[in-house]
Amino acid sequence: MLANFFRIFNAVILWLIVLFFLPKQSFKRFLPVTLFCSFLLLTVEMVSPIFKWWVVKGGYKYRLFDALAFILGPFFTFNLWVFHFTFGKFSLYALINLVMDSIFAYLLVPIFEKIGHFKLKNFTPTKMFLLYYSFSLLNYGFQKYFEKPLSKENKPIISK
Repeated sequence: MLANFFRIFNAVILWLIVLFFLPKQSFKRFLPVTLFCSFLLLTVEMVSPIFKWWVVKGGYKYRLFDALAFILGPFFTFNLWVFHFTFGKFSLYALINLVMDSIFAYLLVPIFEKIGHFKLKNFTPTKMFLLYYSFSLLNYGFQKYFEKPLSKENKPIISK
């Protein structure tokens, strides 16, 4: 019960920070890439029981609640902020994601396992790091493509 309260409280606080401090232009600009990667993470979560990558205490109901709390809370909001501060500076973006994904995989995952939040089975922290880091690189490519300027052939014709 306390864990659920913390998850919801955490997500609410993070969203309030986004709503009050992230410029609306950045929110609109980076919302598509954040939704894209959220979909990727949700897909991973949906197929993970098939491959027995990890188990969540409490079964499918808690698994779904945890996944949504993580994806729509810290992941979603952090993704918006990272793109806001680093887009257009690929080296900085790659470095920040390298650090954040390393912290998650090698520091937070063992803590979550120790407190019984979930348990990795056919997945390792290194696989998690590689998956999440590859998603971050895919995200950057998605955003670059999404913002690609129209070529001469694709520019709309404006009639006078």
